[in-house]
Formats: sequence, C-alpha cells, structure tokens
Amino acid sequence: MQEILGQLRDLLLGSIPTIILVTLLYVAYKVLVHAPLTRVLDERHSKTEGAIEKAKADIASAEARTAEYEQRLREARVAVFKGQEAKRQQALDARAAAAANARAKAQAQIQSAREAIEKDKTSAQETLQQEAQRLASEIIRIVLRPGQVPAGGAQ
Repeated sequence: MQEILGQLRDLLLGSIPTIILVTLLYVAYKVLVHAPLTRVLDERHSKTEGAIEKAKADIASAEARTAEYEQRLREARVAVFKGQEAKRQQALDARAAAAANARAKAQAQIQSAREAIEKDKTSAQETLQQEAQRLASEIIRIVLRPGQVPAGGAQ
C-alpha cells in the first residue's frame, strides 16, 4: 500500500504543471476567446432582434397603409356608386317628366277631341232636329192639304 501511495504522490506531483497549464489555458480561453465571442454573439442577437422589431414595425406600417388604401378604395367606390345612382335617378326623373308631359299632351288632345266630338254631336243633333221638324211640317202640310188624296188611295 505504501507503494501505491508513493505512486499516487508522484503522479500528483507530476500533474501539477499540467493542472496549472490547463488552468492558464482555461483563463486565457475565457479572456481571449469566450468573452469576445459572447460579446459578439450578444451584439448579433441584439441586432437581429432589432432587425426583427424593425421588420415587425415595417409590416405593421404596411398593414396600416394597406388598410388606409382599402378604406379609400371603398370610399371611392361608394362615391362612384352614388354618382351613378344620382345619374340614374336624374334619368328616371327626366323619363318620368317626359312621360308626364306626354300624358298631359295626350289628355289635352283627348279633351279637345271630346270637345270636337261633343260639338259635332250637338251640331248633328241640331241638324237632325231641324230636319225632323222640317219633315214633320211637310208631313203635316201634305196630310192637311185639302183636296189631295194620299198615294195609297184610301181616305
């Protein structure tokens, strides 16, 4: 056992320079490589996050502009539809006015035609009345005329 302890002691004493060298190498790695590398990675990460945030802000801005564009497009469509509706309403009003004017002219023509027909009717009735009176007078004159025998030969 003494021998094993002696070998262990020699082994430990022989490993001290290796331990010191590994410790120095670890400290040098931490100072020369790990710290700058961590700093660069953190900086890259912050820049990446910043770029992502900027991209998100740009996307939000683009979405806002798109929504505004779509709103203006809807408003323009509404304005066009209102204009078309106004023109259509004007055309309907003009058509209704023309139809009312035509109806009024037709009613006036109908009224004048009725008046003319009424005049013709009155004139015809007067003519018929005069003709009937004339014929009645002639019949009475022929019947009451003394000395003449009617055409039938009977008295």
